[in-house]
Amino acid sequence: MLSRRVLLLATLPAACSSPNPTLYVLAPEPGAVLTAAPQTIDVRPISLARYLERSTIVRSSEGYRVDVLANEWWGEPLDSMMMRVLVLDLTQRLPGSAVYGDTGAITTPPDATVEVNVQRFDLGRDGAVLLAAQVAIEGPAALARGVSLTVRPADGSTQALVAAMSAATGQLADTIAAMLADRRATRR
Repeated sequence: MLSRRVLLLATLPAACSSPNPTLYVLAPEPGAVLTAAPQTIDVRPISLARYLERSTIVRSSEGYRVDVLANEWWGEPLDSMMMRVLVLDLTQRLPGSAVYGDTGAITTPPDATVEVNVQRFDLGRDGAVLLAAQVAIEGPAALARGVSLTVRPADGSTQALVAAMSAATGQLADTIAAMLADRRATRR
């Protein structure tokens, strides 16, 4: 009888433990190549709305509540992941520029600095990913604007949601690259 109790107690923690979460990451998306951009670009840390600062993926913030995916998490903090992917996206779009993340080991005096405030990054009422952000380019000629982008996921899966979020981040990179190229063109 004692050995059954020991066996039961030994299996109890395993029965009560939850499964490991599934981890997701944003991926770089290809975009149009632009040639007229500042030589050195510094991307500052991304500022996120506080409701997005969590390891679980936020599915939606509609209806006065935050709907999270309980066992589906980001593979790294969303703010640093967005900055990393944005640097990769901008590097692809601006091959004549050196694009650095502000928190990396490499520092150099930038010709332009990119700042992004993400105000919303989840599914909207219509089922499309909504990325609402403010973007500022600092340097000799400052430029700032609000950006609102939507991308519809292919289906209702988390993988499709993250793919749509990656596409929205790529569209944000397209917007920033165009702002950088326009800024340089207006300085001449």
